[in-house]
Amino acid sequence: MRADAQRNRERILEAAETVFAERGASASTEDVAELAGVAIGTVFRHFPTKKDLLQAIMKNLMARLTARAAAETDLFEFFDCFVAEAASKKTVVGLLADAGLAVEVADSVQQFREAVVGLLDAARKAGAVRAEVQVDEVLALLTATSQGALRAGWDADLRRRTLAIIYAGLRPA
Repeated sequence: MRADAQRNRERILEAAETVFAERGASASTEDVAELAGVAIGTVFRHFPTKKDLLQAIMKNLMARLTARAAAETDLFEFFDCFVAEAASKKTVVGLLADAGLAVEVADSVQQFREAVVGLLDAARKAGAVRAEVQVDEVLALLTATSQGALRAGWDADLRRRTLAIIYAGLRPA
């Protein structure tokens, strides 16, 4: 892909995240094009449908979270980041769910899992997490907590209290 086309794609994705988060389902691809500073035809060349755009946002999010997990040194800081990111993307997730759209991210999920394994191993070695905690449990907690963040009434205080309970269960006695 040409460098200018890649820059346009990135601007469109960034704008789309903002537009859908602010305006929800009523947001249009025209709104995205305007914020990105590109013509509507440019949006459609990269993302022929709204579904394609929403899926690209979620794939982009998975890639960012995987990179963050791979670069992070503290499992608990990553957990905070992950849940906050889920809460901020609830509109996009909701739009995908409302439309019955599945995001095809199998490879991304495997890469994410491997990054979390690395974080968990480091946390165990540092004595920050109980030795018997497995990656499937951590992923289940991430998933459940992120789903909680998508619900109405989830605020910073509820997130802080919920994560404190989870962290107490993960830490050695």
